[in-house]
Amino acid sequence: MNSMLVLAERNVPRYTSYPTAPHFSAAVDAKTYAAWLAELPDKARLSLYLHVPFCTHLCLYCGCHTKAVRQRDPVERYADRLMDEVALIGEAAGRRRVVHLHWGGGTPSILGEELLTALTDKIAAAFDLSAIEEHAIELDPRRMSKRLVRALGKIGINRASLGVQDFSPHVQEAIGRVQPFEQVARAMGWLRDAGIERINIDLMYGLPRQTAADVARSAELAAALSPQRLALFGYAHVPWFKTHQRMIDEATLPGPLERIEQARIAGEVFLAHGYEAIGLDHFARPDDSLALAARAHRLHRNFQGYTTDEADALIGIGASAIGRLPQGYVQNAVDIAGYSRAVEAGRFAIAKGIALTPDDRLRARIIERLMCGLAVDLDVVAPGNDFSAEIEALQNLAIQGAVRIEGRRIAVTEYGRPFLRLAAAAFDAYLPANRTRHSIAV
Repeated sequence: MNSMLVLAERNVPRYTSYPTAPHFSAAVDAKTYAAWLAELPDKARLSLYLHVPFCTHLCLYCGCHTKAVRQRDPVERYADRLMDEVALIGEAAGRRRVVHLHWGGGTPSILGEELLTALTDKIAAAFDLSAIEEHAIELDPRRMSKRLVRALGKIGINRASLGVQDFSPHVQEAIGRVQPFEQVARAMGWLRDAGIERINIDLMYGLPRQTAADVARSAELAAALSPQRLALFGYAHVPWFKTHQRMIDEATLPGPLERIEQARIAGEVFLAHGYEAIGLDHFARPDDSLALAARAHRLHRNFQGYTTDEADALIGIGASAIGRLPQGYVQNAVDIAGYSRAVEAGRFAIAKGIALTPDDRLRARIIERLMCGLAVDLDVVAPGNDFSAEIEALQNLAIQGAVRIEGRRIAVTEYGRPFLRLAAAAFDAYLPANRTRHSIAV
């Protein structure tokens, strides 16, 4: 048990990208981005991510780039800038085919029916949406209505992710997000009535005042609603980065071993309900595209988490949005004012990024295979490359039963699944020199 505690308390990145965002720099700027867009092949398939950094109020656990707004004007001005950026990217990238479109936040539905429709029309004018496979949106069940859901169906939304976190009233009170089970069930009914059958539910463990019994109950209630996917995220307490989290009493947070137990119990509930474990923290129905991709070794991971998205480039739109192109990563200005000034002036709002080296690409493939399939064969992924130091670094995990090492093949065991990020970290060439503070491993 002590060895498990040592593993759980280590701080490592979440590996939704490699290199990770703390290594982005101003060396990659708007000029770089314009050149990268121009170099995209004519037949490149695109994925679009639109970030809406507003909520009606801020939940205490939140780690997203968002802010609370009560007035309508900031939202409408921001929507205008999103439309400007869509037009800018459309001109630079041409009318290329989009296969995935994702609205994130914040609370994207804060835009309202009219602006969501207008933005979708703007995107359709700038890009080719004829072959879109998934059009997804993140939703707050407390901010939904039948009218909104009907509008989502009309603009082509075919997947919705509902933020739930926990169904226990005392936990909801502690995180500033009161949301009864009946409210979530009603929202799911509206979505299904509108023909939006692909529904995800997001839960969290490690929240203030949360017990293993709370997590088990929430997992049972969520599974009873029969979503296609369930995500179980560990709360990342990073008050040095997200200052509103200082309002959470750290004495009420579960310890590392309690977090491990909470994640284990929820996973057992999901498996008992027929879901399959996907990667680190997702569960899916066996016939869901995520489960099918995992079994076919075609699962991917990006800033939205696990995905079936196989686009050649991910285009981030909005303040703080991150994009991935064949040449590297880019990120828009995080502050809304700086983002808006750039776009209003007809410029890309890129504030930083990183150009990928051959070594970055190789390590990114290794880390993604580990994060997605819990195994990697270096003779297949990286033949002829010396990773003896990395294999040696994994020996401690192997001794503790978290990984199996057979020659140059590394596999994370079921016992080691909660520590998956630690196995990936062995291949992170930037991590030893990185002084950035990360969340704990579990």
